[in-house]
Amino acid sequence: MIAIYAELVKKQREFFLAGNTRSLSFRQRQLDLLERLISENEGQILAALKADLGKSEVEGYLTEVGFVLNELRYLRKRLKRLMKPKPVPTPLAYVGSRSRIIPEPYGVVLIISPWNYPFQLTIAPLVGAIAAGNCAVIKPSRNSAHTTALLAELINSAFPSEYVTVVTGEAGGTRAILQEEFDYIFFTGSTGVGKVVMEAAAKHLTPVTLELGGKSPCIVEPDADLKQAAKRIAWGKFLNAGQTCVAPDYMLVHVDAKDELMGEMKKALAGFYGSEPKTSADFGRIINQSHFRRLAGLLAEGTVVYGGETDPDKLYISPTIITDVLPDGQLMQDEIFGPILPVLTYRELPEAVKHINRLPKPLALYLFSRSKDKIEYVLSSTSSGGVCVNDTISHITTKWLPFGGVGASGMGKYHGRATFDTFTHYKSVLLSSTVFDVKQKYPPYKTPLSVVRKLMRFL
Repeated sequence: MIAIYAELVKKQREFFLAGNTRSLSFRQRQLDLLERLISENEGQILAALKADLGKSEVEGYLTEVGFVLNELRYLRKRLKRLMKPKPVPTPLAYVGSRSRIIPEPYGVVLIISPWNYPFQLTIAPLVGAIAAGNCAVIKPSRNSAHTTALLAELINSAFPSEYVTVVTGEAGGTRAILQEEFDYIFFTGSTGVGKVVMEAAAKHLTPVTLELGGKSPCIVEPDADLKQAAKRIAWGKFLNAGQTCVAPDYMLVHVDAKDELMGEMKKALAGFYGSEPKTSADFGRIINQSHFRRLAGLLAEGTVVYGGETDPDKLYISPTIITDVLPDGQLMQDEIFGPILPVLTYRELPEAVKHINRLPKPLALYLFSRSKDKIEYVLSSTSSGGVCVNDTISHITTKWLPFGGVGASGMGKYHGRATFDTFTHYKSVLLSSTVFDVKQKYPPYKTPLSVVRKLMRFL
């Protein structure tokens, strides 16, 4: 396996160094090809997502296929401008010289993607890698077997392997491919595996983007529109059966808002999925038995006030809300990554902020309040990858807001322009004049220090 990966990376590097990926026309053709590939096989992609995660066609399109197409079209439309070298000012000390910043591709990049949004989180980074002029090796998750098999079939039939290829294989494949030297690594997944990726990258001094996760909190103040808040929280939490890296992982609800909010959330969930979510075409399934058993084991940690039903044969866990949760219980230790929502209460907003700040920095933070002062207080008192006020999830869908984590929730950002930037090295260039020369910079240094201090102001 290692020998195969070594040969693959070698061929991609040769392809890249030959200059094949540099031109605007080449990159545009590849993006056009990728768009056709997605559009012509949309039905197969949605069917694979259904087979892996129980996603409805609408949810599959909204969160995966449509998302990727928007990203692709955004970058293709702006690609010529993004690739253009940018002139920047030159210090007066270098009069006659010119300065510019040149965007250039890294080279051969590795994209490692997870199983929860197996199409979006594979192809969205690939769009950026192609737009920026790189070659790419893609390693999707084995857990999302149907989508991974389809990705391999589609990508490997459309693109030459020395340019873009999907690799699959048995357990240990990710560790094996990480032994190779890449020019950039883009990883989406758990914090634990993220550490493994970063350690492997460090051996080659390879730059990385790590899109991880964490326990994203959701604060609800009593001045919020509780009916709307309940609907938006329920949607964000139970989308993809809770298997979303930016899903609200737990709620911090003001004691004065708890009863009304719980009532509204029950109404919202009944409206979304009916009285029997198991029969709803719009509620997904847990990815596999291992994750099912882990999640089912968490149901006893508190009082179930809604849901709690399970079916191991169908990999089904109903949308579940749990109260009376212990702050140091297992539910509050690791990211839940499933359709279980713990609810904690607080009496004063600083108490909620203190709780959040005791934990590692989350990927997302949600606040429901109509008070500008409270919003500013939370924004200035907490740190997270991103924040969404009076909604959930939606902040990651805008192309003008870079998406990424901080601390334990990741490093680096993408989406929109940031996707191109992530896969691009911005090379600084000074075209120095031969007409003028500053003699004071050469030894022997006879210029008085007082004069040097004045000259330095012109840099």
